[in-house]
Amino acid sequence: MSQRRENHGGARPQSIVGVILHNIPPEAAVVRVEYEGPRIALYSKNPAYFEANGHIIPDIVNSLKKRVVLRVDESVRKPEEEARETLASMLPRDAGLENMFFDEVTGEVTLDCRVPKLIDHQSLKEFDSTGWKLRVKKAPSMGSTTVQQIMHMLKSTTSERTAFLRESGERIFRERLLEKNEVRLTALGGYKEVGRSCMLVETNDSKVLLDAGMHPGARGPPDSYPRLDWLQVDLGDIDAIVLSHAHIDHSGFLPVLYKYGYSGPLYCTEPTLALITLLLTDALKISTIEGNRYAYEMKDIRAMMSHAITIPQGTVTDISPDIKLVFYNAGHILGSSAVHLHVGEGAHNVVYTGDFKFGRSLLLEPASFNFPRVETLIMESTYGNKTDVMPPREETDLAFARSINETLQGGGKVLIPVPAVGRAQEIMLVLDHYMRRKVLAETTIFIEGMIREATAIHLYYPEFLTKELKDRIMGNGENPFVTEYFTIVEHPSRRDEALSSGPAIIMATSGMLEGGPSVQYLQEIATDQRNKILFVSYQVQGTMGRRVLDGAKQVGLMDNGKMKIVDINCKVEKAEGFSGHSDYNQLIRYVAKLRPRLQRVILNHGERRKVESLADSVSRMFRIPVYDPAVLDSVKLY
Repeated sequence: MSQRRENHGGARPQSIVGVILHNIPPEAAVVRVEYEGPRIALYSKNPAYFEANGHIIPDIVNSLKKRVVLRVDESVRKPEEEARETLASMLPRDAGLENMFFDEVTGEVTLDCRVPKLIDHQSLKEFDSTGWKLRVKKAPSMGSTTVQQIMHMLKSTTSERTAFLRESGERIFRERLLEKNEVRLTALGGYKEVGRSCMLVETNDSKVLLDAGMHPGARGPPDSYPRLDWLQVDLGDIDAIVLSHAHIDHSGFLPVLYKYGYSGPLYCTEPTLALITLLLTDALKISTIEGNRYAYEMKDIRAMMSHAITIPQGTVTDISPDIKLVFYNAGHILGSSAVHLHVGEGAHNVVYTGDFKFGRSLLLEPASFNFPRVETLIMESTYGNKTDVMPPREETDLAFARSINETLQGGGKVLIPVPAVGRAQEIMLVLDHYMRRKVLAETTIFIEGMIREATAIHLYYPEFLTKELKDRIMGNGENPFVTEYFTIVEHPSRRDEALSSGPAIIMATSGMLEGGPSVQYLQEIATDQRNKILFVSYQVQGTMGRRVLDGAKQVGLMDNGKMKIVDINCKVEKAEGFSGHSDYNQLIRYVAKLRPRLQRVILNHGERRKVESLADSVSRMFRIPVYDPAVLDSVKLY
């Protein structure tokens, strides 16, 4: 879609584009208006006019209630190489410019600088002489191959992305078919279970999927994947997919959808896009190494990446003719978001928490709760039993240190199977903190798996971390995830050092012992009574981690294509309190905080007994309807 000024003449505007062109004076030199996915882009040959008249864009936004952005027309934008030279000469040398990324689709250039605060944003105006919109970021002290992979993909698919964004915009900004507002939720996975989270929100005009995960502990397709087969909905009828966060039980089915015909947008935050690229690629890699056929291929991950539209938290975004989306911090992992859907013109508001932590950690701020309006709350129930109460954080940390000290002093090793994203970074901060203060016995901490790359992504998006970490990274130039205690095991051939160096701590992925280096370390340490397996995250039913935690004395592992039985003679413990999920008290407190009063609560992401227990508690305490549907159930919301 595009419309040029000379085409509309003096006719009464009938479209969004017409309204915009009708109200912008000729001296603004707006030559065309384009749909850019959920945004409306104004291309101008005179961006200085908008700078001098700063009210114009806000006035249009307030009038249309749509996201409107200003772009410099390509005819007055400097070529990339020339712009690169100009910008390099403008920047203070002490700012430490390390990289520039030019996105031709949006006309934006990202400047990665070691000391971004030295750049005077008053002198570097939003549109400078190059014609490119400037964005300044802190250059990470640890490079991320995943971020580079995404940038390369963006660069190599410029024409395809331009066409995709225009087509998406046409679908988003079309006229509504029916003015009547109805909203229905259908559970496709992750209800009365943990895993394969997925649900469909339907209105008279739209179909939107929330999450699309796989079940890490299931052993067959009907229980592993969301039940879209039951819906009999054509993938082309889905307007959008909204992803709350990157964990595989919420994102693992996404490439499969693109493989089988979905070609619409995927909405998520920037760090979530980086993390799903990492996690989905690693899952495919592990499956290939183990000789298993996986549900998707690398080309399907690339298709997913090229259809991703990242939006900031707190920004209102149209994703269909009658649904607006806002992301809010969920406090679970980097970039995780509670999903706020605004249906119709104030008809109904739905908040889907995803996985959330309504409590502070060393890594992330607590989940946001101050929504303008919520009628329906869809909330996780992982720790929904009244007995699921976490100890105070300091008590958790000290018990964790005591458990490790006990094993180290006995000459053993501690294996910490850890999710690469979130828990790994939290545990790294805890270990360093208490080792420096001599509370934890000094020893080498070996780190293997995706942890290094996931940590590099955290460093690239420090604005999503706690204020203290953000200040350390951006203000002081520190890397809080690097310490003399950490040794990165960069290749499996170097595991001998970790296994033969006496007492040590080994952090390895995956956190549920479902593939990855943690399983290889398990084979080596499980038979020795001096050693310990120390879990720090939730173990889904059906996973090897859950079986070991529940007391299994033997487990079967595939080794070079053959089944190998491993005796579990070492100690096995769970460190309570590090979870990225809200405990029972936090769940109840969260519901109590929401204003105005909720009309209903729908519970998901929990084992059946925990969901039913929480449903009973919320119903009795707040006297509002509570639903705990099973997979394939539907609930009318409005």
